[in-house]
Amino acid sequence: MRRTLSLILPILIPSWRFFKAIEPSPRVQWTRLKSRGGRGAIWHEFRPRPLVVTPFQMLRRLFWNPDWNETLFLVSCAERIQQAPTDHSITQIKQRILSDIEGGANADTGRWLQFRLVFVHRTDNDLSEEVVFVSDVFPITGGGDI
Repeated sequence: MRRTLSLILPILIPSWRFFKAIEPSPRVQWTRLKSRGGRGAIWHEFRPRPLVVTPFQMLRRLFWNPDWNETLFLVSCAERIQQAPTDHSITQIKQRILSDIEGGANADTGRWLQFRLVFVHRTDNDLSEEVVFVSDVFPITGGGDI
């Protein structure tokens, strides 16, 4: 009985020791480029968290929140890229960015994309960003000069 209880108790009462360390997760940012060799001026956070969530939205999210599940998947891909970049993780992030911004490609905003992973650290009262990965430039569907 004691053995069974020792196996079931950690499931019923979670422990913070489950994690080896609690560290900030990388944020995914993207920018549009006018040419393959260009530089992006403005970096946008990919799928930023909402500033305000109503009580109804919180309740609904308890039962149905596929967007957040996909965001958690992207965080795990970003963490894998930070540790050891793989084509799979990079491709997954590229596909999500392209599907979110597709349809807005024009010559004024750029036909090429690039993303980066950024860690945000708090030092005293200041926030500092550390760029840990910058992707290669890739074309937006239907555009680009090779």
